[in-house]
Amino acid sequence: MLARYGALLEPVARPVRSEIQNRLAELVAARRSLMRDRTATLNRLKTLTIGLLQRHARHRLRQIEAQIASLDAALETLVAEDKELFHRWGILISIPGLGPVAVHTMLADMPELGTMEEGQAASLAGLAPITRQSGTWRGRSFIQGGRAILRQALYMPALVAMRFNPDLKQVYDRLTAKGKHAKIAITAIMRKLIVLANALLRKNRLWTPKGA
Repeated sequence: MLARYGALLEPVARPVRSEIQNRLAELVAARRSLMRDRTATLNRLKTLTIGLLQRHARHRLRQIEAQIASLDAALETLVAEDKELFHRWGILISIPGLGPVAVHTMLADMPELGTMEEGQAASLAGLAPITRQSGTWRGRSFIQGGRAILRQALYMPALVAMRFNPDLKQVYDRLTAKGKHAKIAITAIMRKLIVLANALLRKNRLWTPKGA
């Protein structure tokens, strides 16, 4: 059945991840796990009443912070070692709102960036609106599927971008002025970020304001 599917539809073959991309993805996943541990430990610390357990929790937090810092350094070194990866990193980090954590996640969890059309990039990230429709009935649009990890990584950058990225700030202000809920506007900014990242990588250029 799979052989017939491939013969009939001829899907585009995706290149196998390189060894350095596998290492990047492993480091990013390890950092994400540590961040979850950090949040859980902070929440647990709020409920502890015994001094010994509080000291253990604070000690664990110091360990986690040191391990996160170590992983951040390892990620920077790894990216700097590969000319192509470092070039892609430089393009993505030029986008106001995107920081090192988000860029590393994008490089690790969506290596296809720069090879897709605008709609494909948004769909792969699970940020393309899907309309519920049946006959003449039309429901609200919503997002689903795609790579949830990438969506999570883009949330905070979207909050930063809607304040400090002049182009995306205009998008956010325009949507909220039309009465759109803040969450819908933020999701639109997340979608714009991934589409913009894909476009800049495809065109092989740094971000510049639209008026520039």
